[in-house]
Amino acid sequence: MPQPESAETSATPEHPAAAAGSGVPRFREKPVSFVRRSGRMSDGQERAWADLAPRYVLPVQRDAAATSIRPGTAIDPAAVYGRTAALVVEIGSGQGHAIVHAAASTPDTDFLAVEVFRAGLARTMLDADRAGADNLRLVEANAPEVLEHLLPEASIDELWIFFPDPWHKKKHTKRRLIAPEFPPIAARVLREGGVLRLATDWEDYALQMREVMAGAAEFTPAFDGEWAPRFEGRIMTAFERKGIAKGREIRDLVYRRVARPGA
Repeated sequence: MPQPESAETSATPEHPAAAAGSGVPRFREKPVSFVRRSGRMSDGQERAWADLAPRYVLPVQRDAAATSIRPGTAIDPAAVYGRTAALVVEIGSGQGHAIVHAAASTPDTDFLAVEVFRAGLARTMLDADRAGADNLRLVEANAPEVLEHLLPEASIDELWIFFPDPWHKKKHTKRRLIAPEFPPIAARVLREGGVLRLATDWEDYALQMREVMAGAAEFTPAFDGEWAPRFEGRIMTAFERKGIAKGREIRDLVYRRVARPGA
């Protein structure tokens, strides 16, 4: 999804930083699924970050890059939210329209927005504050590292990925988030019976998503036919309307986490 709606389109690709404790610059070993913008935030966004980040944004320990997560530094969701409740995670939350609406309308569920676009996070916090969405937290990080390192195993109930960057040029498709290596890390954090929801307005990416998930032993389709019905819990954003106006069909997919071996 083009900026500013998608977090998967955001920073310089492999972004170097000194490895913790070593002083030696390192690079990510794999391409990331975003290109992080370096533009400045508005004055209002800067104020929102200063005022609201301590309340909403999770402090995380970094590894090789500014948006990385150090292995072995998982959070305790019950401690973060101050209760034990169902947890929904959205990857690429953009400006937060979908997740703020969901959090405000479902106060008994906890929500985590994963985003690398800081201005989008600032907008999300402003809207969450206005909506009184105290059950929402944000993390500024590369999504696969959140799933691999920040979230405990079997700790979430739903994982949402709506309109990730399609990387439509053939030379860039290796950056797509939904690729064969993705299902195992998604499966790691989803509890048994947990749900993975996907949506895209790019037909070839939708076909790739379906092919990737068809080969994922950890998941089973939770829909009949070629595509899932539109997820009623996803509000219609300006980005989605724009895609429809351009004649692009929105395709949803939904999968359920199967039982773990030996469970």
